[in-house]
Amino acid sequence: MAEMRAARRIGFVSTRFAGTDGVSQESQKWADVLEDFGHSTYWYAGLLDRPEKISHCVPEAHFQHAENLWIEARIWGRRERTPLVSRRIRDMAYYLKSTLYDFVDRFDIDILVVQNALSIPMHIPLGVGITEFLAETNTHAIAHHHDFSWERTRFSVNAVSDYLSFAFPPRNPQLQHAVINLAAQEELSWRMGVTSLLVPNVLDFGTPAPGIDDYNRDVREAIGLEEDDIMMLQPTRVVPRKGIEHSIKLVELLDNPRIKLVVTHESGDEGMDYRQMLAELARESNVDIRFVEAKVGEERHIGPQGEKVYRLWDLYPHADFVTYPSLYEGFGNAFLEAVYFRLPIMINRYSIFARDIEPKGFKVPTMSNFVTRGVANEVQRLLDDDEYREKMTSRNYNIASHFYSFDVLRRSVRTLITNITGLE
Repeated sequence: MAEMRAARRIGFVSTRFAGTDGVSQESQKWADVLEDFGHSTYWYAGLLDRPEKISHCVPEAHFQHAENLWIEARIWGRRERTPLVSRRIRDMAYYLKSTLYDFVDRFDIDILVVQNALSIPMHIPLGVGITEFLAETNTHAIAHHHDFSWERTRFSVNAVSDYLSFAFPPRNPQLQHAVINLAAQEELSWRMGVTSLLVPNVLDFGTPAPGIDDYNRDVREAIGLEEDDIMMLQPTRVVPRKGIEHSIKLVELLDNPRIKLVVTHESGDEGMDYRQMLAELARESNVDIRFVEAKVGEERHIGPQGEKVYRLWDLYPHADFVTYPSLYEGFGNAFLEAVYFRLPIMINRYSIFARDIEPKGFKVPTMSNFVTRGVANEVQRLLDDDEYREKMTSRNYNIASHFYSFDVLRRSVRTLITNITGLE
């Protein structure tokens, strides 16, 4: 039995392990579970915020590296590529493959866990390099898929269909695949002939959610809210697929000047047009919307002007309600976070929620692509009726504890490792 429980050295591979993006967060949860089993974990990426002694940073592996951006500008939205583009893809793939050899040798890696780098083609050379490395070494590996190219219209017209078929994802018989929703599992099987294990995103429901402490006690004051204001939290980036206009409509229907809609994250690389539209819509609808991205960071710290910067999780304990009217999500971490903090949430019935999450028995106000008076009335009841609110949030917490806890992840990870090694 001692051999069955042998500690292994596991290397995580992606373009980025830094910050609060979904891939970085879920990867850390996997690492926490693996370390609980007695394994050690190491990290390879183009951008890293993990401890230096267990990290192998290769800047060229980041999707925003200049060489990758040059390649991307010449392969999407067109049907053919030049010989120069092909050569630079191959050259960069060869270089990145060599750095994977360095990573595995440096830390004596037994198993690789590739996080989304063989899924969505944000970095074609890295995906090719990983695929060739696996083919050349027969290394035990798991590919954890969060998004696929066929789920994004921007990748539908391209000059790299050969590379997409080769590496996103590859058909390597030694490679175990894990996906985060049923639709991805079915599409992967249908399109690529590849089987996979469904491993949903999780939270540590065995540990109580953090509350108000000395650092975050003044969050409401910092974002300009009065003590009796009602804080409607929109914990997302400002991008069109988040459907924030529906949150504005909800607040308009509630018609209460005490309600403030607080949006936590920035627009990122998708431009400012959507944010400007939201600001204009809020003005026309007489809705007080607050964009507070300047006050929300990946970690707590003091800004250059001496101002506090908070984590997202510092805002949840101060919120009265969460709005999450996304049009599409691969899973939906904000939903789990609201449930974890025992907050009521209004959600759009995006396809993954309707198929994977809602059938578990969750009860929340839901909209189907538009906000109705009935939805607004249900939200109003949750704001007014403490007993009703407590009953609903407790029910949702208990369901999530059963289906989306670390225990679920532990079982899944153990299965994946057993499948590729024959040992636990």
